[in-house]
Amino acid sequence: MTTEQDQSTTEDRPNKAISSTTDRPIASGDGRSASFAVSGPDSPATDDSNDSGPYIDDIAPRRTRDFGDLTRAGLSLLMAAVVMVFAVYLGGMTRGVESDAHTAAQAINWLAAFPSTVLTQLATTVIVVIVLAQLLLAREWLQAAVSALAMFAGYGIVWVISTAISSLNDFTLPMALVSAATSYGSGLLPDIYAGMASFLTAAGPRRTRSTVKWSWNILYAIAAVMVVLSWHSVTGMLVSMAAGRTVGMLIRFVVGTQNKGVWGQDLVAALKGIGLDTASLIRHQEPGVGHGSLAVTLDDDLAEGSRIYDLDTTDNRRFIVSVIDAQTHTVGYLKQLWDWVRFTSVSIRRDRSVRDAVQHHFAMLLGLHNIKLPAPAPYGIADTDESAILVLDAHTIELPANLNTLTKADAVAYMRYLSVASRRGYTHRRITPDTLARLEDGTAVIAGWLNGDNASGPANTALDKVQLLVLFAALIGVEPAVEAAREAWGDTTLTALAPFIQKVAVPSPTRALESWDKQLLKGLRSRITALADEETVESAEPVTLARFSWRSMITMLLVIVAVVVVFTQLKPEEIITALTNANPLMAVVTLAFGVCGWIGSSISLGSLMARHKRDNMGVFMSQVAGGFATVSMPAGVGPSFVNLQFLRKSGYRNTPATAIMSAALVVYYAVYFSMLVIIGLFTGRNMFSGAIPTNTLVIVLGVVVVVVLSIAMMIPPLRHWVTRRLMPLAKTYINQLLDVLSQPRQLTVSCLGALFQNATTGLAFWAALQAFGHSSNPIETTFVFLLAYALGSAVPTPGGLGGVEAALTFAFVAVGVPQGVALSATLLHRVVFYWLRIPLGAAAMKWLDRHNLV
Repeated sequence: MTTEQDQSTTEDRPNKAISSTTDRPIASGDGRSASFAVSGPDSPATDDSNDSGPYIDDIAPRRTRDFGDLTRAGLSLLMAAVVMVFAVYLGGMTRGVESDAHTAAQAINWLAAFPSTVLTQLATTVIVVIVLAQLLLAREWLQAAVSALAMFAGYGIVWVISTAISSLNDFTLPMALVSAATSYGSGLLPDIYAGMASFLTAAGPRRTRSTVKWSWNILYAIAAVMVVLSWHSVTGMLVSMAAGRTVGMLIRFVVGTQNKGVWGQDLVAALKGIGLDTASLIRHQEPGVGHGSLAVTLDDDLAEGSRIYDLDTTDNRRFIVSVIDAQTHTVGYLKQLWDWVRFTSVSIRRDRSVRDAVQHHFAMLLGLHNIKLPAPAPYGIADTDESAILVLDAHTIELPANLNTLTKADAVAYMRYLSVASRRGYTHRRITPDTLARLEDGTAVIAGWLNGDNASGPANTALDKVQLLVLFAALIGVEPAVEAAREAWGDTTLTALAPFIQKVAVPSPTRALESWDKQLLKGLRSRITALADEETVESAEPVTLARFSWRSMITMLLVIVAVVVVFTQLKPEEIITALTNANPLMAVVTLAFGVCGWIGSSISLGSLMARHKRDNMGVFMSQVAGGFATVSMPAGVGPSFVNLQFLRKSGYRNTPATAIMSAALVVYYAVYFSMLVIIGLFTGRNMFSGAIPTNTLVIVLGVVVVVVLSIAMMIPPLRHWVTRRLMPLAKTYINQLLDVLSQPRQLTVSCLGALFQNATTGLAFWAALQAFGHSSNPIETTFVFLLAYALGSAVPTPGGLGGVEAALTFAFVAVGVPQGVALSATLLHRVVFYWLRIPLGAAAMKWLDRHNLV
């Protein structure tokens, strides 16, 4: 074999020339046409070859787009953004770093006598000359030209960035970047770092060329000297270098880098190291196989991004040789990282190096053979600095299954295969249509164990079964797939999979099938839940698999909004003034009424629970924890959510827990509005008749509800959906609610608890008024408070924040309380019933979590 290697690092490799009757023109590493020879048994020997030399048919190294370059470009861009943020908002830190550097490097102050341009120009000249010299001597013309263009691109990008930053109206960022050797305008950032970083990046990677490695060290040394001597700022240097690195990585990704893996004779030498003497080595050139970085074939058990060879040895054995290069492995590793970030509750493999990936694949295949499952038989592995090699017995290679002819019996066979692996702790992690394979005798085999693992947990085992079940549901139908799963796994295992049947669990190749339907998962889940009894269905809590979802994003957004609202509404100086001017004794009374409110809500909820499921201390702590949930939810929603979770953990199923929680809410609001009506009638207070158009408001609300409901029921699809989907659920829920409310003794105690809660909450505001020297009727104060609090809580902010304060202040000013007193009393009341409950609620939440009650 003769090949024209255009890498300097391959000059010392053995390159045994083998004559041939055919020559193929191919693309060499730098784009030139190169001659590649293959030899046959009858070919005459040339040079130091002989007739007994191996027959080799391989492709010379070519350029490869390494997705690692794209990733590093993104990280460099992120670093530049972070540095600029630090420069604007943490300028003291960057100035402190520069000051420490100046203090620690007094020994090189003598360099300050030299002009800064002398050092930068000298470093630039040395770097460019030695790197280009090595490239040109190795005849890497394309690499040299691309590196030079990248250098000019680096200078250009730093010029653009400098001009853009200098044109900003705010001078904070330019002031952080400017230094003694730079100036406002196009010269704001030092261009040496961008130009040289882009040049060296395009000429690299550094591990393959010694001059690139030493040039990076020179650039780092120059950067340190220039910062120490105050010629360049730390932030300016970092932004310039990150910009150049980004440009260089993008150029390197577009042009590609030379493949440094083992090829031809080097591959033969590596195989000889594991006891295989090559007679013939032929690379596959199958037209049906894709050319992407993750192209796969069953020849090597679906190893991603590999190149495949047929190997015949001198002792007449046949093998399949799978070679994965470090550059093509990058995209597979990035995919593993994305799955690791995307999934929660399940473990994901992360094979950082190509050597780790191949060794793990080898171990998985050996493990499958150990548990007597048919799989490709591995012979051995070998690796070099840039490639890893897996050798498989050619007689055990699998064949693809015909997806159009699969039957229920086939589904049972594949499911039993997976069941055997699962029982021994082996999980696949990515079952797709490509993984359905057969042996020559037709035996069903699941292929592609590269990303699998052993000693797996229940979540990964369930995920495997869901992927296979959904795949067959798409191929042969939901009903046959479920029947096959019942036969292979049993009803108990099958029904336990229902919480895992989610879109995120299904790989994209399965969803890309023509037979895939958006309603398939819903139908599959419904069919499985129909096999279980009602108690099992209700006890099956949903499993969170996706770390990111619309629900989590919306929740995160609400939390961010809550934090912003809290901190914008929090006015410490006003609260501190109110607390310092309050009567300490009455402030303590206000706090005592706040604790009584928790006791009342505990009585109201606890009385509706069965005695054997009621933990009195747990009930009380759940009411305290409700104050913490209020921070991120509107008033009333947070405590209800905590109550529902507490009831579930106390042994109630979903429907009874929801019914008890709803009954507590019904009791609370029924008592609340009953108090308003009764106190209003017996006290004769009519203070808001001119402020609130009650009759008009009721009429408008009634008309809107009737019109909206009528229009909704006039739409047939919506009407059918309501009658078929919502009405049965509503009937079940209402029956449970009526069952709870039909117990006179428990209902009476619950009403008394709600009465105690509402009364003490209103009396707490009366105590707050007393704390600032304003006397009032406690009953009338309670009435005004309840009415104003109901209006303020309607504001959809966390805990009614902002709306409650405004409503209470306005209401009591309207009934004659001085504005300063009303505002101070409102702030004191909110400290006790809102702000103080946040840390206490957090502590209660931790207590409940430790006792498995939330």
